[in-house]
Amino acid sequence: MKVAIAQLSTSIDKSANLEKATQYISKAKGLGADFVIIPEFFMALATPKSGVLPVDVAEPLDGPFVTGLMEAARQNEIYVVCGLYESKPDDQERAYNTTVLINRSGQLVHSYRKTHLYDAFNYHESDTIIPGENQYKIVETEFGKIGLMVCYELRFPEIARQFALQEADILLVPAGWVAGPMKEDHWQTLIRARAIENTMFVCGANLVGDIFTGRSVIVDPMGVIQASGGEEETLILSDIDLNRIQRVREKLPSVKNRKSEFYTTI
Repeated sequence: MKVAIAQLSTSIDKSANLEKATQYISKAKGLGADFVIIPEFFMALATPKSGVLPVDVAEPLDGPFVTGLMEAARQNEIYVVCGLYESKPDDQERAYNTTVLINRSGQLVHSYRKTHLYDAFNYHESDTIIPGENQYKIVETEFGKIGLMVCYELRFPEIARQFALQEADILLVPAGWVAGPMKEDHWQTLIRARAIENTMFVCGANLVGDIFTGRSVIVDPMGVIQASGGEEETLILSDIDLNRIQRVREKLPSVKNRKSEFYTTI
């Protein structure tokens, strides 16, 4: 299995962003990728400096942005994961921060609304985003069991563990990780930690440009960085050996060795 991360910048122009996504989906397929991951809220740049609010650009999941991604996935016969803003008809001030997973036939097989919002480091994502209430469920594919979480949620080990308990093989993490003191270090440290403690591959796809740090990364179940990017737009590819997961879990059965009877809810 080959995974590609499209480490990209985004803009306030949804049409241009969709065109860029389509181009990178095609590039990823041309390089033999089975999956391509596009970062969090790639649909549009809705940051304090952009003058655009998520609700201004949000669409339903059957809107033109997701429809365009589905067509690109179908034409290229590749799985596509992408972050966007999903509208809610009865909320005129906020939108969902949603990630979609589209299969190689161009079908939307899963959508995940970010549950843990980035109310940290003097930013309040909850002012403009509706928190999701979806469960953490794996997606079964011919390449293994896939989990989805988003950006800030890396800081909550309970989420990744929910996927590990469902025997997830790969955790995909679209992100718009914002620059700041120690934050670039946190980004890769947290990805490696989630991979090691859950013995799974973790793929972190981050935005670049504007306030974002880049440094997208693909990490194996032992925490080994298999591929990574810098601060510029790029396509990062890595082969994922699913047999590696079983070999690691045989020598490091940490999830299996849990003593859940000692863990209590406080």
